[in-house]
Amino acid sequence: MILGHLDLDAFFAAVEELEEPDLRAKPLVVGGDPNGRGVVATANYEARKFGIHSAMSCAEALRRCPQAVFVRPRKGLYSEYSRAVWKAIREVVPTVERTGMDEGYLDLGEVAPDFGKARALAEAVQTSVRGSTSLTCSLGVASCKVVAKIASDLRKPAGLVVVPPGREASFLAPFDIRKLPGVGPRSAARLRAGGVETIGALAALSDAELRGLLPGKVGGILRYRARGIDKRPVETSTERVSISHEETFPKDITDREQLKDELRRMATSLAEHLQRQGEIARTVTTKVRYTDFSIRSRSTTIPVGTDEAERITELACALLDRALDDRPGALRLVGVGLSGLESHRQLALV
Repeated sequence: MILGHLDLDAFFAAVEELEEPDLRAKPLVVGGDPNGRGVVATANYEARKFGIHSAMSCAEALRRCPQAVFVRPRKGLYSEYSRAVWKAIREVVPTVERTGMDEGYLDLGEVAPDFGKARALAEAVQTSVRGSTSLTCSLGVASCKVVAKIASDLRKPAGLVVVPPGREASFLAPFDIRKLPGVGPRSAARLRAGGVETIGALAALSDAELRGLLPGKVGGILRYRARGIDKRPVETSTERVSISHEETFPKDITDREQLKDELRRMATSLAEHLQRQGEIARTVTTKVRYTDFSIRSRSTTIPVGTDEAERITELACALLDRALDDRPGALRLVGVGLSGLESHRQLALV
């Protein structure tokens, strides 16, 4: 396989700069209210010089850069640009897998017979995106998804990194363990406690050492990927069916623990459904409806999917806390939704 991972450079901020050219020379943060509980969605490269990054609180971003310009996200506008970007990409590479508005995988091998031609094809994609939208993108080219994704982040903005076949493991080896998709904070903490700081160190673990640090199937999958072994193909139908469970209460509920008990029951039911179907879910959504019938939902996506009721409950309850911290109040409905579904067979394709 010859795959590319494409990532638009500071996408939301770049769109805002196109719409308002005066913003280009200023530190720009797209996110919430810096005087409230807002979170940074993205920042332009001028703002990143001050250490501002996605998921940072806007209050901290303002502290680091008092002169920064803050704008609220305009998702509708970004969707319009995203559609134009992917249309331009498909004119060069027909088979793509969108994993978000601003990133996805390209089946370069469908068009390019070797890595030399793949580099030229990736450059053509960059030219097409820039020509049609004035946006820049960075690409990683490799024999598998995990290597291509890490490579695409190395030379931003407008970068292109090609990892030749046979170099996958040596390319990955020096990177910090958190660079490997699927290694979250807790997994990283367990690995570091065992002396594993780099992707190469994870790749070198014996079966016994791995079981002691990351028990279960996921540990084995991550070790394969740390070795540059990842046989997942480009999936052209990534918009999968979601499943959900929600309940309207006969009386409004204010007690947060009682609401979490309801989420736990729903998460258990959904997990049992996933297990029967042989599927896992990557995105968990918690939905709430207040007494005035207004609805809010909060979502989170994890790098490696799950079918475990405990994990789904944990994520759903954390999202409930987020919603109620943003807006406290009695609820007449709560619900849990799961999306980004994929089969165990797909996960095992490594």
